[in-house]
Amino acid sequence: MSSQSENGGAQVPVGSAVTSSGAPSAQEASRPNAAPPARPSVARGDFGGTHFVLPASRPVFGRAVFPGRSERTRSTLSVLSGESVPSSPILVPLLRTVQNTHPGEDLSVLERAFTVADTHHEGQKRKSGDPYITHPVAVTTILAELGMTGATLVAGLLHDTVEDTSYTLQQVREEFGEEVAALVDGVTKLDKIQYGENAQAETVRKMIVAMAKDIRVLVIKLADRLHNARTWRFVSSESSGRKARETLEIFAPLAHRLGMNTIKWELEDLSFAALHPKVYEEIVRMVGERTPERERHLAEIRGQIAEALDASGIEATITGRPKHYYSIYQKMIVRGKDFDEIHDLQAARVLVNSVRECYAALGVLHAKWRPLPGRFKDYIAMPKFNMYQSLHTTVIGPAGRPVEIQIRTHEMHRRAEYGVAAHWKYKDKVNQANSATPKAKEGELNWLSSLVSWQEEAKDSSDFLDSLRYQINTAEVYVFTPRGEVMALPTGSTPVDFAYAVHTEVGNRTIGARVNGKLAPLSSRLQHGDRVEILTSKSEQAAPSQDWLKFVGSPRARTKIRQWFSKERREEAIERGKDQLTRALRKHHLPLQRTVTSEALLAVAQDFNRGDVAALYEAIGSDAVGAHQVVDKLLQHLGGAEGTEEDLAETTQVTHPVRPGVLDAGVLVQGASDVYVKIARCCTPVPPDEIVGFVTRGSGISVHRKDCANMRVIPEDDDRIKDVSWAPTQSSLFLVEIQVEALDRKSLLYDVTKALSENHVNILSAQVHTSRSRLAISRFSFEMGDTRYLDHVLNQVRRIDGVYDVYRTSGHRPVNS
Repeated sequence: MSSQSENGGAQVPVGSAVTSSGAPSAQEASRPNAAPPARPSVARGDFGGTHFVLPASRPVFGRAVFPGRSERTRSTLSVLSGESVPSSPILVPLLRTVQNTHPGEDLSVLERAFTVADTHHEGQKRKSGDPYITHPVAVTTILAELGMTGATLVAGLLHDTVEDTSYTLQQVREEFGEEVAALVDGVTKLDKIQYGENAQAETVRKMIVAMAKDIRVLVIKLADRLHNARTWRFVSSESSGRKARETLEIFAPLAHRLGMNTIKWELEDLSFAALHPKVYEEIVRMVGERTPERERHLAEIRGQIAEALDASGIEATITGRPKHYYSIYQKMIVRGKDFDEIHDLQAARVLVNSVRECYAALGVLHAKWRPLPGRFKDYIAMPKFNMYQSLHTTVIGPAGRPVEIQIRTHEMHRRAEYGVAAHWKYKDKVNQANSATPKAKEGELNWLSSLVSWQEEAKDSSDFLDSLRYQINTAEVYVFTPRGEVMALPTGSTPVDFAYAVHTEVGNRTIGARVNGKLAPLSSRLQHGDRVEILTSKSEQAAPSQDWLKFVGSPRARTKIRQWFSKERREEAIERGKDQLTRALRKHHLPLQRTVTSEALLAVAQDFNRGDVAALYEAIGSDAVGAHQVVDKLLQHLGGAEGTEEDLAETTQVTHPVRPGVLDAGVLVQGASDVYVKIARCCTPVPPDEIVGFVTRGSGISVHRKDCANMRVIPEDDDRIKDVSWAPTQSSLFLVEIQVEALDRKSLLYDVTKALSENHVNILSAQVHTSRSRLAISRFSFEMGDTRYLDHVLNQVRRIDGVYDVYRTSGHRPVNS
């Protein structure tokens, strides 16, 4: 049995402990206390950090030769055995740390990486005035203290070279291998977050993607941010304040998500000191004043715990659990607690050798002291999102004062302190030595993969960043699927959030939910342990509700719902745009079928800065672009008067040669005989339309409506314009095309075709399209001999139930009878 105390009045981060001599550990030097002990400093560099001991594998790296450096390497390595002073004292803390954490590690590759970084950063200075090389060395020292080795340490030394010097990624690849190059590439752009919300959001997006490929990228970035935070005193208060807010919102929570609590706590305290220096100093003062008395009470508690466990045959290590300044501030400001109330709560941690002993120790302590109801949490059976495992309980201890106790194994403790770093090192020592990219166990960091897919779906950068802040700062609630699987959701989630977490389609089709076997409102808040079953609809009309946005709690659900309505609105706008453009073209008597499929329409879309025709339709349907504006642009792209003249010749239908003065198609040409006549396809006139003739080059006369858009650009005094009129004839059938718009219903197509057939028209083709809004758009082509009855036919169709509009589309052209 061993018992360790907190370090007197000094604030010591979790992960450090007082040595047997009572001296503080190395990490204490990095704390931003009011009167901190002197930090280890070499060549004015700031290398404070936490001392972690984790075994590691040894990756294989590429080789490189640096002439003249062999003596320097031997000199540096010899200092570790006390033989001589190295030529580069800046490197000594790093090499000593690596030897302490990983005895036998090959240090020559670090010397080579240092040489490259030192050479290429030569002449560069930090804001503090230190040589720039002190920064990558300090970052790498932090990584070594975390237990990282090999490629991660080399990447730490080189992480700024590619961006800030002439050293290239290809050189990294050639001299240190692909793994190091991939890490350097992943980190290169992440430490230059630009001012402004959108720029910052895009940078964080890239960081999320880089994390998915290799979490070590974020570990390096966190070490980089930590060292920069330790030197914020050398930059302006405005700059440090901005970085501190960014750290509290993004980087500290991400460290927490990775289980790297030692990094999280120091980042929070440093940010707190930068943002609220006076409040920070006051809390440091109050903690210092009360620490001696608190230590006396805590020593008594640890002694009684040790005695009780020893009597039960449980071997354990008992330590105090120090309070962190930022957490004290949060409890005082956010939760409104008094400082003495926070500080009087004693906290102890019990470390045992097995899971069985965790529960045995819990039983012993509950037998000794009365537990407070509702304060027990079993994170061993149900781990947190960041792999954290422990038993938490609060008991009424000596003198009736509450005592928080955490019980866990030594391995759980390492994981709680160092997160993914501990996981890599203890997962499989043998297999990891041969692996290229260490990753967290599948399923343990599901939140990371969900962030990756989510960042791809979120289109707006500021929305993404706001949602990310919510996601990584929000606690979680654990619920069960009908099959008994555990699902973690943000606290405050509803059955709708659960549905979208299962699958997007499940969310979109949700119509109800059962919670613990009983029907529950979709807006109800889920609690720990709830069993949730989602009821879905198989109907094609199943869709989410706008009202869901008022109560959903997860960014994923909110994003998916917005995506659905955005897509729905776009499709509806496209349909409206098509309809509006069709009506505008019809009013201008332009050839609909030729125009809407022509390259001219795509050119018009580009004129309005739209990527394609669908985007143009959407712009018309959402009133961003007027349909008549599009028609005017179309006329321009058709070439104006000259281009339209060619179109008049090319888009006409040849008929039989006619008898003098009378057209076989029913048109009388004034003052002309023995000419070929064509009915223009652009407007396909039929009786009783007012018509005009146009003499084409070598192709006879084309007949147009007087209000045809193509004819409007021809001067009225052009001698090629001829007077024509309709003449009675029985020798032609006219091809008619109409569009029927109706509310969709059963048997609608049958009723329309029946009405047309009963009016003795010969249906040639039919096309039917139903939009998402359940509007049926039908197009019919049919033949009729006497167009005087066309209005009657259209009126008969209009009388059909649900039909709200019927009109001609591309007109009519004569066909041989």
